[in-house]
Amino acid sequence: MALAKETSAALIKQYGANEKDTGNVKVQVALLTERIKELTEHGKRFPKDKSSKRSLLKLVGRRRRLLKYYQRTNLDGYRSFIKELGLRK
Repeated sequence: MALAKETSAALIKQYGANEKDTGNVKVQVALLTERIKELTEHGKRFPKDKSSKRSLLKLVGRRRRLLKYYQRTNLDGYRSFIKELGLRK
């Protein structure tokens, strides 16, 4: 289940330095967060879909590793970024 082109382009434009900046940690985390939200909704509608649940867990792990790296390299940016995404309470 991929994101719509418009959605991903908007996220890249918002968090990246330019339209082609897809390797930026902030862009990757934002894209993963959007995919996680979609898969969470899918899991609520189809609770027996185990492969999607596994994919969701893999995405959550990848996002966690990227956030851990971002926290280690830029703590102030990390704190403002997670507030902006609304990841932690």
